[in-house]
Amino acid sequence: MNTPAKQQAEVPYGTLDLLILKTLETLGTMHGYAIARRIEQVAGDSLQLSQGSVYPALIRLQQEGWISTDWGISETNRKVKFYSLTRAGSKRLTVEVANWERATALVARFLEAES
Repeated sequence: MNTPAKQQAEVPYGTLDLLILKTLETLGTMHGYAIARRIEQVAGDSLQLSQGSVYPALIRLQQEGWISTDWGISETNRKVKFYSLTRAGSKRLTVEVANWERATALVARFLEAES
């Protein structure tokens, strides 16, 4: 049985794309593992990402042309893919942020509405 302190938030569908794009915009080129750990770090232990969610999102973002990839060597001396935000990805991030702000404002209005 999970206690509230041990429960971890699930990422709402589509939100992971926004988090990845924002991470790459903020920190620049990174490999997938570092992206996932950074998102978890910012989330403050309230979120744990699996490879099964991060890597399909990275593939999807690459297929959309929002991120690009390059092979390189990680800090642990392993061959890894590094991901970078493209110009199209930067534009998409602006759209995603605006969509997120509209959606959260809508939910906030409902939560604040009196019965």
